[in-house]
Amino acid sequence: MNLRVRVVHYGDQHWYADIDDADDPQPDDPFWYVDHCRSQTQALETACVELRMLSSRLVHGDHLDRVLDVIGVLV
Repeated sequence: MNLRVRVVHYGDQHWYADIDDADDPQPDDPFWYVDHCRSQTQALETACVELRMLSSRLVHGDHLDRVLDVIGVLV
């Protein structure tokens, strides 16, 4: 699996970051996300910490659930 971090700017004080499979043709259901970060740096640093944890889980053979699967939304 090839995980990637995406950071997006919404408005003056609003940053969003998510982690998804780089080969996913529809990036609308990430493995993780954070919203309402105050800066690009905060969003990126938060995502990188989570990316390290997700990568460690993959190394140990764990299955990663997508956000919508965890909250029970059928896709």
